[in-house]
Amino acid sequence: MSMVSKKQVKQVLGGLPWMAELYWQLRQPGKPLSKSFSLSKVENALPQWLTQAGEARQKHLASATPKKRLLLFLTLRYWIEHGALLSTALAGLGHEVSLAFLPYANYRKPMTNFDVRRQNLYARHVLEKAAPLVRVVPVLDIKNIRSNHTKGNLLPDELAKNIHQVALRDVQYTLQIEEFDLDDESSAAGLLYRMRIERNMQAAQAMFYGLKSNPVDVVLTPNGSILENGAVFQVARFLDIPITTYEFGEQRQRIWLAQNREVMRQETDDLWQSRKTIALSDDQLGKVRDLFASRQQAGLWENFSRRWQGLPSQGGGQVRQQLGLDDRPVVLLAANVIGDSLTLGRQVFSQSMTDWLQQTLRFFAGLNKVQLVVRIHPGERYTKGPSVSDVVSQVLPELPENIHLVAADDPINTYDLVEIASLGLVYTTTTGMEMAMSGVPVIVSGQTHYRGKGFTFDPVSWDDFYEQIEKLLTLDTIGRLTKEQVQQAWNYAYRFFFEYPCAFPWHLLYFWDELDDLPIKYVLSDEGQAQYGEAFRYLVGEPRIFE
Repeated sequence: MSMVSKKQVKQVLGGLPWMAELYWQLRQPGKPLSKSFSLSKVENALPQWLTQAGEARQKHLASATPKKRLLLFLTLRYWIEHGALLSTALAGLGHEVSLAFLPYANYRKPMTNFDVRRQNLYARHVLEKAAPLVRVVPVLDIKNIRSNHTKGNLLPDELAKNIHQVALRDVQYTLQIEEFDLDDESSAAGLLYRMRIERNMQAAQAMFYGLKSNPVDVVLTPNGSILENGAVFQVARFLDIPITTYEFGEQRQRIWLAQNREVMRQETDDLWQSRKTIALSDDQLGKVRDLFASRQQAGLWENFSRRWQGLPSQGGGQVRQQLGLDDRPVVLLAANVIGDSLTLGRQVFSQSMTDWLQQTLRFFAGLNKVQLVVRIHPGERYTKGPSVSDVVSQVLPELPENIHLVAADDPINTYDLVEIASLGLVYTTTTGMEMAMSGVPVIVSGQTHYRGKGFTFDPVSWDDFYEQIEKLLTLDTIGRLTKEQVQQAWNYAYRFFFEYPCAFPWHLLYFWDELDDLPIKYVLSDEGQAQYGEAFRYLVGEPRIFE
C-alpha cells in the first residue's frame, strides 16, 4: 500500500466514530504512536511526583495562603512533559489544577484526524494518572462537546481576527520569514498558514466555550505569542480571565513570567520604575561586569547556558584590518534572527524588521561619509530559515564600498565591532543594550524591553530615524554617551539579567536532570518556597512587588 493510500485510509477512518479509539485499544494499548510523542518518562515519574505533592498538599491546604482554580494549557510533547510536573507541583501547593492539552508532537506538520485521536487517547491515558491531584482536560473532547451543543463554528469577530493574527505570526516564526503572499495557497507559507489557522481555531473555540462553561481564576500557558498557546492567550484576554505566560531563557533555574501580557515582550517597566534611581552596589556592579566580560570572551558564566560568540575578543584593530575599514566613522547594525519571536509584532514605524533592514541599507548606500557594518546574528548558525544576508543581497546585489557584511559564522567577535563603532543601530537585539554599556550611542527601531529606559535614542518615524542618524554622525556631536547614560545602561542590564527572571527550579530544557537535586518534595518545603515561592505565587496571579 502506498504512502498516499495509507493517508487516504486514515482520513476515512478518522471520520468514523470510535474507529481510532478502537484501533488504539486493540493494537497500541498504553503505547505512543511514535517516539516523538512518548510520555514514558512522565508515566514513570508520576507516582513519585504524586506522593511528594500529596504530602505537601495537606500542609499547604491548612495554610492561610489563597488557593486558586488554575487551568494550565499545553501542547507539544516537551511542554506537556514539563507541564505535568508544574501542574503536580501547583496542586501540591493546594491549588485546584486542571491540565488542558492538545496532543500534537509537531507544530509545523499536519496530522490526520485518525492519528490525532489515537495520540489524544495515549496522552490522556498517561496524564490521567496524575489524578486525584490534577484534573486532565483533553481539549479535543471539549471541542466535541461544544460542537454537539452549539450551532455554528464562529468566535466573536474581534477574537477571530486576533486568532488569525496569531496564525500569521506562526508562519513568520516557523519559516523565519516576515513577508509572504497569503494568496498563494500552494506555497509553503500558504499551506502552513491554513494548517495553523485550523489548529489555532480548534484551540480557541474549545477553550472559549470551555472557559465560559467552567470558569477558573487563572489560566497559565507557555509563551502566549505563538501557536495554540497564543490562541489561548487571546481567548483569556477576550474573556477577561487573568492569564500568566511563561518562558525560559539562557539561564538555568530562572523563568520569565508575565501577567496578562505576552512574556516574550519582556516588559520591564514596573521593575525599572522602582530601580532606575538606585545605584548598583559594588557587588552588583561586579556581577554584571563579570557576565559582560564572559560574553565578550565567548565564555559561559554561572547559570548561563548559551555561548553566542564563536571566538574570544581579538581587539578592534584586528577587526578593522580584517574588514578593510578606513578612518571614516563606523556604524554597526546588529541584526536579529529573522522571524525570532522577540522581533515579531515589535514594529514602531517600520512594517517589520525586514522592512527596517531594507530601508536602512538603501539609506546608507548613499551615505559615503560613513561605513556601515551589518552584523548578522550569530544565532543564525542554529536556524534553517532565510538569512539576513538574503535581505542584503536582494536590496544591494553588489555591496557599495562603504557597506560590509559580517556573516553569522565569520570569525569575528561582535564586541570587537562594538569597540570600533561610532553609532549602533538595532531593532530589538540585546546587543543594543550592550553597546550602550560600552558608551556607544544606539538608535533602537523596534519595541524592545530596553527602549525608552534613558540610554538609547528611540525614533518614532522614518523621518525621525534618519534625522537621528544624521545628528549623531555630525562632526561636532559624534562621540560617546554621557557618563550618566552609561551608568543607567549598566544599572538596567543588572536588573534585566538578575532581577527580571524569577528563581525557578525546573528549566524546560534541563528539568529531568534538575529533579535529582530539586525534587518536588524539596521545592514545596518551607526551604524550597523561600527560594522559589515568588515564581509560584506570580504564576498563579499574585502581583509581583518590586521594593
